[in-house]
Amino acid sequence: MPSAATLLSDIFGFKAFRPGQEEIVNAVSSGENVLAIMPTGGGKSLCFQLPALLRDGVTVVISPLIALMRDQVRALRAVGVEAGALTSGNTEEETNAVWQALDEGRLKLLYIAPERLAAGSSMGMLRRIGVSLIAVDEAHCVSQWGHDFRPDYLRIGELRRALDVPLAAFTATADAETRDEIVEKLFDGVAPQSFLHGFDRPNIHLAFAAKDNPRRQIMEFAAARKGQSGIVYCGTRAKTETLAQALREVGHNAVAYHGGMMPDDRRGVETRFNVEDGLIVVATVAFGMGVDKPDIRWVAHADLPKSIESYYQEIGRSGRDGAPAETLTLFGADDIRLRRSQIDEGLAPPERRMADHARLNALLGLAEAHACRRATLLRYFGEDSTGCGNCDLCDTPPETFDGSQAVQKALSAILRTGEWFGAGHLIDILTGTMTDKIQARGHDELPTFGVGRDIEKRRWQGIFRQMMGHDLIRPDPERHGALRMTEAARPILRGEDNITLRLDTLVTKSRRAAPKALVSEEDAPLLSALKAKRRALAEAAKMPAYIVFNDRSLIEMAEQRPQNLDDMAKVNGVGAKKLEKYGDAFLSVIIGEAEKMHPTRRKLAGHAAGSLYDQLLQVQADLARGQNGLQKPLSCSASLLARIASQKPRDEDDMTRLLGEKRAERFGSAFLDVLTSAD
Repeated sequence: MPSAATLLSDIFGFKAFRPGQEEIVNAVSSGENVLAIMPTGGGKSLCFQLPALLRDGVTVVISPLIALMRDQVRALRAVGVEAGALTSGNTEEETNAVWQALDEGRLKLLYIAPERLAAGSSMGMLRRIGVSLIAVDEAHCVSQWGHDFRPDYLRIGELRRALDVPLAAFTATADAETRDEIVEKLFDGVAPQSFLHGFDRPNIHLAFAAKDNPRRQIMEFAAARKGQSGIVYCGTRAKTETLAQALREVGHNAVAYHGGMMPDDRRGVETRFNVEDGLIVVATVAFGMGVDKPDIRWVAHADLPKSIESYYQEIGRSGRDGAPAETLTLFGADDIRLRRSQIDEGLAPPERRMADHARLNALLGLAEAHACRRATLLRYFGEDSTGCGNCDLCDTPPETFDGSQAVQKALSAILRTGEWFGAGHLIDILTGTMTDKIQARGHDELPTFGVGRDIEKRRWQGIFRQMMGHDLIRPDPERHGALRMTEAARPILRGEDNITLRLDTLVTKSRRAAPKALVSEEDAPLLSALKAKRRALAEAAKMPAYIVFNDRSLIEMAEQRPQNLDDMAKVNGVGAKKLEKYGDAFLSVIIGEAEKMHPTRRKLAGHAAGSLYDQLLQVQADLARGQNGLQKPLSCSASLLARIASQKPRDEDDMTRLLGEKRAERFGSAFLDVLTSAD
């Protein structure tokens, strides 16, 4: 049986494991129960796909979305792995093909939706086909308090007990509370071997900006990345429609997606996004969990996400291929008020609401951070990090100031008006702006009236937003969103503590962020040509472009410029099957004409035996007519040369057994010299 590393290279085309993968693969392959929390794009799928190939029997993969299953099956088949899915979206021919592969013992991975576990016939079927491993993708769906909760995930524990086989659960986003739920529901409370691997996605550029004409901000961000696949997340269904229309009007290929659309329309968007290069999907959070597209180059949030976990999961859909990706998250005071009220008005018990406020506070702390955002994000997930050099705050460190006095004035205005008013009225009081509302309530007689005249209205708006971001004040849903002071603000009000605020977010500057280039200017034309070739091949085969090769593989080709199939085999993502199928086509783009190579030699591309084959072929050419060049021509077949290169006979007897006496006499000693010098 080949090793995991050999399969990783020969089948999937990856030259090394990503951090944390190898130990998880070894644990799953050896039959351990496993819980693995890995970042999106960290290679979770390989951590159950490789063990499926190393173990006897069938690995059942429980996955939440049909689109996700179909994409993974298609990608596995593209590299020569027998995989299938039984879903409600199958055609009769697809289902029959899966059953035939199961009956013939060929199928290694069977994907099913959790809802299928509710069918009485499923358990019998799974017993009959010889399941040896259960893999659970998106395991956080078992959490009843999570936004991705799927009730049928609760049946997986019962399935594990019934089949009595190991279970490996994978997710990218699970805090300690969710991890405990996964252990309880899937493993009956018995702790599996757990792996918590780095949450860092260093290829993703992080950026936040205070809202200042948010539609313009999104349009500028998209314009700088025209032609690249991206996602824009919006807080409402209506905004997805209007923003998608605005993007189309200025020439982008954009489409809306939300939960109110008909199922066929949603599936159509999912299919287009997977297949088309450069499509922008403007969506609510209904779009995402099943997205398996590795070359999404950017994700923008037109509205603040609901929590730091949601933010991390949503931006993590970009750059899954490891190539550079960018994000932009817009936020404002209205976002904070909305998120607070959603928590306070929800049906969750008090302790859950407190936890949700804490999660939102973590996200707001990231939004209002003064130093490296990546360090702030990773600290939340329990990891240490220094400045990353790949976020907006590392690019341009913000100016800060001691905001203690301004915050004290704002808190005084809130308390002196009985905590009954919103930011607009309070700012009018602080700036001494006489309005009918202030006059009617006598607020112009308050000691705080006009104490903040030295700060313009727009800057006060930034101060109030940051106060909400630091959880010093919260909107009260029972008082129509009026601002109330929290306990965290009291030390500042009493002068016992200070607070530092950002200066640069108080007056938002309009600036067009320049996208980071995927390759150097010199390599850009070749990358474009390689993408065009990929698109043509994908369209002809009616498959997503990334299944041919993902962006990262094309970037390596453009930078390394392989000159033959041996060089091409060294590119990440180029396994044996894809080398055979696409190698010539992409070499023809790089060097103008594909290398002509015997099919037998082609199979050795990328292996040490390939180089030996070339040397043996040269020796054979030199001795084709003997040492003196006067003898009758003699040669070995390509398959015979390949056998010698692969088996490496060590002495004349072994060589004679392979070549026969006549050829051994002509070539034997020279071939042995080649093999010996290669050791």
